[in-house]
Amino acid sequence: MSTPTDQPGLFDGPDLSKEIEKLIDRILQDPIQPSALELCKTIEEELGIKARWDLGNAIRVLSESSDLTRASRAYLKSLLESGDLDEALRDTGSPQQERISSIDLLLRQSRQYGSSKAFQELIDFMGSFRDYSPFNNMLVRLQNPSCSMYATEHDWHERFGRKLIEDARPMLILAPMHPVMLVYDIDQTEGPELPQELRSFSLFGGDFDTRCLTRLIQNANGYRIDVKFKTLSSTNSGFATVSEVKGDWKRRIVVHDQLDDPSRFGVLCHELAHVLLGHLGSDLDYWWPARENLGRNAVEIEAESVAWIVTKHLGLDGSSPAYVSRHLHDGHVPFGVSLDIIAKTSGLIERMATTLMPPKQPRVIRKSPKRK
Repeated sequence: MSTPTDQPGLFDGPDLSKEIEKLIDRILQDPIQPSALELCKTIEEELGIKARWDLGNAIRVLSESSDLTRASRAYLKSLLESGDLDEALRDTGSPQQERISSIDLLLRQSRQYGSSKAFQELIDFMGSFRDYSPFNNMLVRLQNPSCSMYATEHDWHERFGRKLIEDARPMLILAPMHPVMLVYDIDQTEGPELPQELRSFSLFGGDFDTRCLTRLIQNANGYRIDVKFKTLSSTNSGFATVSEVKGDWKRRIVVHDQLDDPSRFGVLCHELAHVLLGHLGSDLDYWWPARENLGRNAVEIEAESVAWIVTKHLGLDGSSPAYVSRHLHDGHVPFGVSLDIIAKTSGLIERMATTLMPPKQPRVIRKSPKRK
């Protein structure tokens, strides 16, 4: 007859930390940074449910490993410090099915638009631009941060049938066989009508409560995200970036000031989503995740999906399907898009637009007691 100590205990079994570390390292080799819940489910599927008991320890070890990139270490540390991992292990962070259904609807409409004549017209137009070097793109952005499309006077005329406006302001780039070359933003030209999507992109309409925009700005400020409205290029509705002012703001968002209030709101939702989805990296307080390693198409689909859900819930219609269709791969969602994080972020931004929230407080770092 066996004694009680002979019976297998609930927590008996091998330490799976090393296997978990290898699996996470393999996952991070791809441009994918899943939510804590999605990571937990992947670990369980591969190594079994008991792997949950060793997951936290494995992530702590990897978050300090010099073998991983800085971005991967920041991603893992944000899972720990934000409390997302603890929430996922309690299995309380499942994505809301209604929001996931909204994303599915957006993707279906985007695929339909992607096969339309209007979409092909846009792709042909954008595909006609010269492939300038990354260095010259950087030079243009330094001279005009809002510029999204530029070309030489000759290219504007020959490729697009457009001519420079009076007193057009040039920008300088470097060119082979020449010391410099003059190029011009699309707003410095006039001529044949642009493709419909470029004329109407980022426009939102509907019965809009302007208090939603006011609350969203105020709550963004509570996250120490500075929101400004400035004149940008006609094809650049806004951008989000790391704040250059140390100590005051964590991130900075600029929205085109020529947009009406519903469109300002929709664009702000998109740019704020980039921040809260972790596309610009995390912050020292871990108020949002660190997910810098995603590809451009993945981050744009995630951010626009958030904007689509929030604006739909608040009674607005926009051009999200047309925008998302540009970032699909033959109609398929690119690798790395997280439905879980999209659902959570859209829920947060919707609350920020409908309820005034108390400002976020800095994280309190608890020091370990000194050993005597």
